[in-house]
Parts: sequence; structure tokens; C-alpha cells
Amino acid sequence: MTAPDDVAAAELARLEAEAAAAEAALKLAQAQAALAAARAAAAKGGVVPDAADTAPESAAEAAVAPAADVPAPASAPASGDGPLDADEVAKIVAGYTFQDATLDLGALVNGDPVATAQIRIPLAMTNRHGLVAGATGTGKTRTLQGLAEQLAAKGVPVFAADIKGDLTGVATAGEPNEKLLARTVAIGQDWQPAASVTEYFALGGVGKGVPVRATVSGFGPLLLSKVLGLNETQESSLGLVFHYADEHGLALVDLADLRAVLSYLTSDEGKPELKELGGLSSATAGVILRELITFADGGADVFFGEPEFDVRDFLRTAPDGRGVLSLLEVPGVADKPELFSTFLMYLLAELFEILPEVGDLDKPKLVFFFDEAHLLFNGASKAFTDAIVQTVRLIRSKGVGVFFVTQTPKDVPSDVLGQLGSRIQHALRAFTPDDAKALRATVGTYPKSGYDLERVLQELGTGEAIVTVMSEKGAPTPVAWTRLRAPQGLMSPTPEPAIVAAVKASPLLAKYGTAIDRESARELLAAKMAEADAAAAAVKAAAEKAKTDAELAKQQAAIDKAKEKAERDAQKEYDRLLKKTAGTTRTTRRAEKSPLEQILGSKTTQTILSGVIRGVFGNGRR
Repeated sequence: MTAPDDVAAAELARLEAEAAAAEAALKLAQAQAALAAARAAAAKGGVVPDAADTAPESAAEAAVAPAADVPAPASAPASGDGPLDADEVAKIVAGYTFQDATLDLGALVNGDPVATAQIRIPLAMTNRHGLVAGATGTGKTRTLQGLAEQLAAKGVPVFAADIKGDLTGVATAGEPNEKLLARTVAIGQDWQPAASVTEYFALGGVGKGVPVRATVSGFGPLLLSKVLGLNETQESSLGLVFHYADEHGLALVDLADLRAVLSYLTSDEGKPELKELGGLSSATAGVILRELITFADGGADVFFGEPEFDVRDFLRTAPDGRGVLSLLEVPGVADKPELFSTFLMYLLAELFEILPEVGDLDKPKLVFFFDEAHLLFNGASKAFTDAIVQTVRLIRSKGVGVFFVTQTPKDVPSDVLGQLGSRIQHALRAFTPDDAKALRATVGTYPKSGYDLERVLQELGTGEAIVTVMSEKGAPTPVAWTRLRAPQGLMSPTPEPAIVAAVKASPLLAKYGTAIDRESARELLAAKMAEADAAAAAVKAAAEKAKTDAELAKQQAAIDKAKEKAERDAQKEYDRLLKKTAGTTRTTRRAEKSPLEQILGSKTTQTILSGVIRGVFGNGRR
């Protein structure tokens, strides 16, 4: 045979061997399930099922997964004890058998847990995102903790928001007890207490952890609009304000900077520039300014500032190769849920912005757990939701997996749900017609299975979930009722002194611990407005001086005019008198002297004239 024929024959032989091994494993699983069913029926005095009822239908059915290390459910319950028959159990076993590294979720439940039927997620598929959902008290937080611990143990950095403060137990080894060990043995978990390498963070420094801050510029108008509750028109207007600040070199570090820009644009000095922006009215700017003031007065201004957190610090590993588990402490912002959820979206968007494209990896660079995800989407604008969908869709190729944690899948938009590869659905409640409608909608999103999901989802116990994940081939795995593994860390909070000591020892505290207040928009605009005020004062002073000078000139002109008039009147009177006396005779002049003559002829005048003459001719002594 030629070389290609040899290759084809070898490949055919390999596939035949794999098919035979898979069929053997399936037959073994079905035989053991049938044996367990027979024993259970005999113990109850029932009828032993015919072996033909549990025989494999065909060898083709066995070839649904690789044959490597296929576990067999040695004690699978009978179909009468659980909702699944032996064939369905075997298909689930095959569907969750993977060749590469996995995260172990727990054991299949079919009436009782089937310890040898382990439910897993391929580690490489955790960057295809996931959903952990369920009503309050059903075990979502413990599921999150168990996933985070396993990821970190396999060298994957993890980020998780600690809403209620009870995730801190990952940093402390768990404490065994009889109930815990009985549960773990039943699901085939070799439970050992273990602590994870943990870094504590606090949003804006409100809490004990290393402060995580963002600049207003970095946060951006879209996310800030969501926090402020702005409508779409106001959202676009806020975008214009950010554009103005960028164009004029005004750094928006904190909320005071943004308020300063808006105050300037609505002032007399800034109104011409506001008009040039186009599409931004004074009324809209005023609304945004009022919302910012209210937001800041509520204490939210502490979350914005410098030094801005570098999200690459979430991608760290410990010296022993384990991933660092970063916990963001947020109990101090429980009254600002929109800010918390939007801040998490900011961190995710920053990761998307700075990380390079890497495609599919053997394990993710980071897995990001987005707790209380419903807060993110409440009242979200279309632009905001579109931005989330785009980020979730594309960040997979950056090596980042995102798990949304919420109460019901309906809390997450369908466009986002469509991007999720793994689903861990804890119990749902249906106390109201709306709850029942949501339950039916959730059931409709699952692949066909042997379960009555509408009933099972209401009967799940604490720590149990309906699971389906994305296989290594990119196809969904069979739906599996799963009893989830117990975390290896403490399932209660780590003592506070240990947390404080860990934060003080953190190498990141020196980098982010002290807030920085550099020159930014507020200071620049204050200086600009001070210069404008000084210029305005100078113009006003010059105007006042000009006004005073004009008044003085006017008064001087009036005086000069009055003086000229007086001189003209005197001259006119003089001329009149001259004219009046010009035609008189000597007799008349003697008889009637003119006023001038009267003055010159007076005794006083004569005395003065005599003195003058004597002084002139030097004969004053005679």
C-alpha cells in the first residue's frame, strides 16, 4: 500500500478501537446500573427488571465521547428511584468525560448521588463564559467559591466581587465536620481543607482592602450615564461634555472635575463654548450637573480619583504557580448597587481594552465572576446593553472568561445569555404567576433531557443544580442534575484580623494606598476663571476710570463754557458802555461821568495811582 493508504488504515484502526472501547464502557455502565436496579428492586420486594430493558441499543451510541478513562457508574440507582434510566445515565457519563484538564462540579443525582458519574467543565472552555443562577439561599455563593478555588489551584487568576463578605473564607482552610464529610464521600469528592492565595480589594478604599479607583475619564460617559440614571438624550449630551474636556486638555480625574466643566459651560464665560458644542442645551447641562451633585453628596466621589487601578494586577500568580484570587470587598457600597455593578463593568471593559488577542488557550488568563448581575442591567440603555454584549462576545479571544451570578436567567438580556457556554442553575421558586412564567421560560432554554425540568428546578436541594456546559468540541453536554462539590476553604468569613494583616502585607498597598490629587480640570478651570475675573475687573476699572474722566472733562467743559460766556458778557457790557458814552459833550461829561471815569476819579483810585507812580519813579520819599 502507498503511504496515504497506510495512514488511512491506521486512522481507521484507531477509530475502530476507540469505538469498541467506548461501547465496552457503555455496556459496563449499563450492566452495573441494571445490577444496582435489580438489587434495589429485590430489597424492596419488587420485580427485578429484565436485563434486556437496560441493554445498549447500538455501539454507535457509545461513540459519543473519547474512551480515555471513562468512569462507570458502579452504583447507579434504578430507573424507579431516579428520573433517568441506565442509558441516560451512561450518556451523561460519556458526555462529561474529557481528555484535557477539567473543573469538577460534582456528581450526578439520580434519586441518590452517583459518585462515579462526575460532572465537569473543561478548563479550556471556561473562557466561553457561564451563568450561575438560583433563588436566594440555594448555594450560588458556595458554587462560586468552589469554582474559584479550583481555577486558582490550576494556575488561573480569579476575580470575584464579595457582596456580603462571606467569600473571604477562601483564604482560610476549611474545617471538616461529620455532615460535610458524609456529603463529600457520597459524591466521590476526596475533600481536603485548603486555603487559596487571596488579595483583598475595596472599591474606592471604602473597606479594609487595597483601594480600587478609576478616573472619570477612564470610566467614560456611557458607564457614568448608567450610574446617574440619565436618559439617552442626557447620555449623548454627557458624551459631548467629555469630548469638550478632551479637546481642551481638561483631565477629568474625579467628580469635582466634571462638575467644574459643567459649571463653566453653564456660566457666562462658558456659554459661548457651550453653544459651539451643538446639541447640548443649558437645561440638559443643568440636569446633569444636579445629578452629579446628588451623586457626589451621597459619598460616591470617593470611588473616583487617582492612582487609577491597573487591571493587569488582577492577572497575577503566586510564586508556587497558583492563581491569585482577587476579592473586591463591597459591603460598604450596598446602598449604591448601580455604582457597584457598573464599576465591575468598567473593570471588565478595561481588561478588554488592554489585553491582546490570544485566541483559545489551554486555560484562561483570568476568570471574572460578576455577582448580582441583575443590578448591571436594571434600567440600562440600549447603548449600554450593546456595549456589554460586545464586551462579553469579544473578550473570550482575550483569554478572559466571565461568569454572571444572579437569581434568574431572565435577569440577563437574551443577547448576553446567547454568549454563555456553561449554565449552573440552582433551584427556582414559583410563588407568583410571574415566577411561574419565568420558570417556564428558563426550562425552554435547556436542551431536551430525561428530566421534567419544570418540576426538578423547584425540587433541587441546597447545593444542587441543573448543569449543562460546553464540551471540548463546542457542543452542549447533556443536562445533568448535579450535587455540587463542597469548597475546600472556610464556608464562613475569614476572621477580620487575618484580613487586615493580609492587606497590610500586600505589595499593592504602596502602589494604590494613598490618593493623589494632581492638577486637573477643576484647577485649570479655576485658574482660567480667575484670569477671566481679573480681566473683567480690569476692564471694569478701566471703564469706571473712563467714565470718571469723561465726567471730569464734561464738568471742565461746562466751566470753560461758563467762563467764556462770562467773558463774552463782560466784553459785551464793556462794548455797550463804550458805545453809550462815545457821543456825549464835554459839558455832559462833566455833568455826568461815566462809570469808568467815576472809578478813576475816586479818591481811593487816586491814592493807589499815586503810590504806583511814586514807586515807578523812585520818589516815594518826597
